[in-house]
This record gives sequence, structure tokens and C-alpha cells, in this order.
Amino acid sequence: KLKTGLLGSEGCTPEMRKQIEDSWGGGFFCTDNYGMSELMGPGVSGECEYADGMHINEDHFLAEIINPETGEVLPEGEKGELVFTSLDKEAFPLLRYRTRDICVLSRKKCSCGRTLIKMAKPMGRTDDMLIIRGVNVFPSQIETVLLNEGYEPNYQIIVDRVNNNDTFDVNVEMTPDKFTDKVSEIIAMEKSLAGAMKTMLGINPAVHLVAPKAIARSEGKAVRVVDKRKLV
Repeated sequence: KLKTGLLGSEGCTPEMRKQIEDSWGGGFFCTDNYGMSELMGPGVSGECEYADGMHINEDHFLAEIINPETGEVLPEGEKGELVFTSLDKEAFPLLRYRTRDICVLSRKKCSCGRTLIKMAKPMGRTDDMLIIRGVNVFPSQIETVLLNEGYEPNYQIIVDRVNNNDTFDVNVEMTPDKFTDKVSEIIAMEKSLAGAMKTMLGINPAVHLVAPKAIARSEGKAVRVVDKRKLV
């Protein structure tokens, strides 16, 4: 009989939110919420009932968007790295703390009546964005494709460099209903997924379907990206 879910901690795509809401039946509504352990934990910002951006609690936090390369403060509506200054923390104050999250700030009027500045859902991170063959790739884009195609978001991206060319492999766990040992069916599903990812990303990955539970789990955050390139 749950009515509302407050989601946080892990990134949640619109497709994943819909999947959660549908699984709980009609009338269940999820809100997205943002927080960081360094700032205070949960409660930095959250969605209202209109789910059109997360209202930042400006009485506690000053938010800015900067150019992650230069540190320059960007105007409202520009995409860049989110920076916070804590206004009332005493034991562990933070001045212009770089979150590494990429998003946009907006003071566009909200239908709920709140006047707090809103932040868009983080579009990726400055430290997990991959540049592959000159294209910016975020793991969240892979997750969106998988959910759209009926797969669970259990995947791992492996990037390497061979003969000065980037290789781009994506291992994806098959769901129990898609599991098969017929090679021809697996190849067809891999090609279909690769095509959907190319449409989203603009580059063609090598997709490898693996058995359910084949990708290692850990007690902490899942390792979604393995970058073997020696770029430094």
C-alpha cells in the first residue's frame, strides 16, 4: 500500500523510475532526491509532485555551475559541474565543493509555487565520462538503452586501446526470459543491442551478452567502467 517512494543514492533514469512505479502498481509515485555524505547526506535537493527538477534547499546550500576545466562560473541554464557551499555547517564546512556531477541550474517558475533554484538530474560525472573515438560517453546512456530494450541495468563497459585505436566493449547480462544457449539467437540480440547503442551514442560498441549473474557484484558501488587505456 505504498504511495510514495523517495529515491536517492544511485542514479535513476526515467526508464528505471517508470519500471519501479509500474512494478508497485497504479498510484505509486517516485521522487528523485539528491545528497552527498560530504554535504550532509540526503536532503540537499528533491523533486516536488511535478517532478520537473530537484529543488535545492538554498537556506542551507549555495549552488553554482562551473566549467570543470577552468573553474569559471557559468550562467544559469549552462551545463557544467555542480559546486556547493554549505551555509550552516560548523564542524565540517565546505567552500565551493566540487561534486563532479554534471547538471544544469534553473530558476524557471515551478507549478508547485516554490521559488528555490532547481537542479536537473545529473547528466553524468566529470570523472566517469569516457571519451571514446572522440565521442563523449556516459554510462547512464548505456543504462537507458538497456532498459528501453527490456534488459536489466547490469552491464560493464570495457575500453582499451589497440594499435592507437580505441576498443569499446559492453558486457550485458541476459534476463532470465531472454536467456538462451542458441548461438544464432544470441548473435541476433547482440547486433540489435549494438544498433540501439550506436543510435544513442553515435559510435558502435561490441556488445557481448553473458549469463544472468555473470557480472561480478560487490558490497560497494558496482564497477561499471573498466578503462585499460594508458592515456596519461
